[in-house]
Amino acid sequence: MIVTLVIVLALLCAALAWAFRKGPANLAAERWIRTRFDPAAHGLVPRDQLDPRRAGPEPDGAREAETRKAVDAAGDGDWPAVAAYVDAAGTDWDERWSRIELLTQIACRDDRWLTDWRTARPEDGDAGTVYALMLIHEAWAVRGSAYAHQVPDADMRQFRAMLPAAMAAAQQAADRAPHDPGPWVAMIMASRAMSYSHSQFRDLWQNLTARAPHHVAAHWQALQYWCAKWHGSDELMFDFAVRAVTQAPSGSLLPGVYLDALCEAGKRAGRSGVSGAQARARLEDIARRLDSVPQDHEDLPRLRHLLAHHLVEAGAHAAALEQFRHLGPYCGAAPWRDDEAGPVAAFDRARALAARGSTRG
Repeated sequence: MIVTLVIVLALLCAALAWAFRKGPANLAAERWIRTRFDPAAHGLVPRDQLDPRRAGPEPDGAREAETRKAVDAAGDGDWPAVAAYVDAAGTDWDERWSRIELLTQIACRDDRWLTDWRTARPEDGDAGTVYALMLIHEAWAVRGSAYAHQVPDADMRQFRAMLPAAMAAAQQAADRAPHDPGPWVAMIMASRAMSYSHSQFRDLWQNLTARAPHHVAAHWQALQYWCAKWHGSDELMFDFAVRAVTQAPSGSLLPGVYLDALCEAGKRAGRSGVSGAQARARLEDIARRLDSVPQDHEDLPRLRHLLAHHLVEAGAHAAALEQFRHLGPYCGAAPWRDDEAGPVAAFDRARALAARGSTRG
């Protein structure tokens, strides 16, 4: 009982802080949230059940066990088992890339098993892709995540000197696995840092999409290339994102690339900037498209959180409320966890605004 009271008081304090920070025009909305918002009346879970620890439900147990087995195999130096783990993904290129990324994280800490794999099977494209991606990660570890003007000159020189070897390794992996888009995703990543021209980048992109036209991770990497902080602009980035949405097949997470574009633009503007009928219509279209994704997909909740946030910002309250119903108690994701009020308060306020807006029509 005491814990519940503390949570409610914290949420009320956060709501008041928001109201005064944003001005008198918002006082009526904040008063409604404090005094009239009943989550259950809108098909939402109670406030005291909100869970900031996770973005969504626990992942599938069988998948978790398979992943753990692969991690243990790498730790034991059992590279044949690791190779089989990647190969089991078949031509599900998104899943195969996810497994490559996991193995790369392990290799960045200890790559002895990868060295043995590459030595035993020098023609193996998967081993070559992991190696290329590891080199890219090692280069980025030197550079860091700061803006270019904040990176020490010596670190930037070392970073740039490391990239050609990573690109060469990815090209070699592509030669060994001509049908696999994975090496081309690695090349897309390296090309951004190597300042490829638009023409050079489009040549890489054409090669990648010839193999996997709807590769989700590849589109995210390309979005970074086309954004204003790298080699494009907001206009080029959103043109790319809109094409990705319209070309996405049913059941794909690809429409989420547009949500990532909104976040990218918002980082510079300090706000999402989503408004107007066209923006609302596009977000509502993305909501419908995400409904076709298998609802137990482990990456879906992250996109639903972003979508709910942007739908509220755009004034599409009924569609936002539906996203909050899908999300249930889980609020441990961006943008809520980045809010100074904390994920629980930020999530609860956003869903209350959605509820109020949908009630008012």
